[in-house]
Amino acid sequence: MSEKSPEELGLDLRRQMFGVEGAEGQTETCTDFMRPLQDIVTRICFGEGWQREALDLKTRSLVTLAMLAAMGRTHEIKIHTRGAIANGVTRAELQDLFLHSYLYCGIPLMVDAMKACEEILDELGVE
Repeated sequence: MSEKSPEELGLDLRRQMFGVEGAEGQTETCTDFMRPLQDIVTRICFGEGWQREALDLKTRSLVTLAMLAAMGRTHEIKIHTRGAIANGVTRAELQDLFLHSYLYCGIPLMVDAMKACEEILDELGVE
């Protein structure tokens, strides 16, 4: 069991997946209005949910991206594509994930998801 608090664990994982901008950049520069949201994301989402042991981080990234594709959340797909790359997901795995998604989510959602993902992959130089 970790001696770190959920806040510390969450901030560490956010740094690992999204860099300083996705960690301190989000938590230290947020408005008072957004501060409770950032606390929930850091403490509960990344400090507790993403810390569970049954699924590794790579699998969690793939599952997260599949759910985001199903919901049509391209902004979040871009963010979680960065995290997926940090967690060891390959370009080919991402492509296949989104191609598989059309079977269950439909082609329009798949198209949007693939465009959002590819934009970040190209930006990161991921082959």
